[in-house]
Amino acid sequence: MALIEGFRIENYRALKDIVMGRIGTDKHLKSAKPLTPLTAVIGKNGSGKSSIFDAFGFLAECMDSDIETACNAKGRGGYDKLVTNGSEHEPIKITIYYRESKNDRPITYDVEIHKDKNGLSAVKSERLRQRAKNQSHGAPKSFLHLENGKGAVWIGDEALEGDELQRKEVEFDVHKLAIVSLAEQFSENPRIAKFKRFIKAWYLSYFYPDSARQIPQAGAQKRLNLHGDNIGNVVQYLEKNHPNTLKGILDDISKKIPGIGTIKTHRDDITNNLYLLFHDKGFAKPFTQQQMSDGTLKLFCYMILLRAEPPPFICIEEPENGLYHKLLATLADEFRSHATGRRGGAQLFVTTHQPYFVDALEPNEVWVLEKGKDGVSTIKRAGEYDYVKSMTDEGQPLGSLWYSDYLDSEPVHAF
Repeated sequence: MALIEGFRIENYRALKDIVMGRIGTDKHLKSAKPLTPLTAVIGKNGSGKSSIFDAFGFLAECMDSDIETACNAKGRGGYDKLVTNGSEHEPIKITIYYRESKNDRPITYDVEIHKDKNGLSAVKSERLRQRAKNQSHGAPKSFLHLENGKGAVWIGDEALEGDELQRKEVEFDVHKLAIVSLAEQFSENPRIAKFKRFIKAWYLSYFYPDSARQIPQAGAQKRLNLHGDNIGNVVQYLEKNHPNTLKGILDDISKKIPGIGTIKTHRDDITNNLYLLFHDKGFAKPFTQQQMSDGTLKLFCYMILLRAEPPPFICIEEPENGLYHKLLATLADEFRSHATGRRGGAQLFVTTHQPYFVDALEPNEVWVLEKGKDGVSTIKRAGEYDYVKSMTDEGQPLGSLWYSDYLDSEPVHAF
């Protein structure tokens, strides 16, 4: 499965310069540990957790629109509201370091976004780099390098900077990402096409239980949408095409939530409305999604998302909301099972402020985000705190350490 090993975000809201994981093109970061398949970010309210989540969403939306539109989407308020306070003359920078599969050479994507002379959001530079085949040391070389829309792309699956026969001069509109247009030329740019598909397949969950309670029109749909309001349509698709997958999900959820029996779809022949019918063992008649608890709907949606052909990269904000605290360890284990490939494989990136959820995580899976007095956020892997490993080895749950302020940059406890 494709895996992000590291990323860097600069000058995006409170994220003046944060790095998570390994970035092989940076000599200071190439020896760092890569991101784990399940990664969680914890921090106080306002520390910047949502900004990390939104930076992923911003990059994904740039694949479908021009940069100015992406800057204004989702209530972002435009470039001036996105750039870090005090950094207005510096570009927003995003770096993604990823592998298409475990055996593929990593690729680094760098993009810088600023305002052009007319005040519109534009791409200042865009670059893709990779090591040559069979090269284990040395700096990666570009196979795309543009400055202000002008530059070169190296044609093929192996060509890199320095191969003049495969070099092609290009020029693009600076108000859109060049990789979007180049990816359409699949035979010439297979690596760029794969990278675009990878980002477009990202799933950023904006799930709300009230969305899942909406009654959709009947019609099978293959994937859960970002809000979860087509959950009935996805169940309808699984009933028809993957009944064994659906049965496995229902068997598991009935073990996790006592009383839940079967879950089926029902189409109203007059209105064509599609209902989910939850059969509770303690009641003679089933409930619809409109009557189910937030926690049941949320857990059901996550299990559908993870088991029905999951996307390669999934971001979920505060998955604990609405769930009984004793289910949080179960949810964390469910996430890890999928992230590590035991049930299909999907990298999960989660933000949370629930210690019970963090209790079920390992120190290297958790990153602590803090905002300083200057309004700028910093981030550190929990496993990098000197005393955390020894304390977790002794049986102290990680969430309890966080709750007790052991994971602050200046912990209140002395050692």
